[in-house]
Amino acid sequence: MGNDGAAVRPVNVQVIAYAPTVFRHCQHCEVAYAGLGVADRMHQKEAADALPPELLQEFQQVSDWVHALLERHGDRVKVSVVDAASIEGVWASLRHGTRRYPAVIVDGKDKVVGSDFASADRLIDQRLSTRREGRGAA
Repeated sequence: MGNDGAAVRPVNVQVIAYAPTVFRHCQHCEVAYAGLGVADRMHQKEAADALPPELLQEFQQVSDWVHALLERHGDRVKVSVVDAASIEGVWASLRHGTRRYPAVIVDGKDKVVGSDFASADRLIDQRLSTRREGRGAA
């Protein structure tokens, strides 16, 4: 809550990274695969094969950091992960002048490029602290 009792809006965190892409089949096929017990294994295999090992490892680090961030801050942060190779990822990269990944964009303004998640944490903590104090909660 801010000083006036209103809820403080969450800090928006956008992560642009190479992410594994998993294609889904039609709804009927997905139900059939799930019934056979192979859907989860099939999608895990697709995800594992979607990126070269070094990018898959990098994505795992991003995923671990995002999960830890959400665990620490809950609904005080709103996180979206965008595949750098998608149209949305290309647009976000152009908009924020990002050419290396992962990139963490905080509230559409500040960015941390690379795997320095400690710097991203400090930036997010600072933004949350400022909002709790009532400054910038608009």
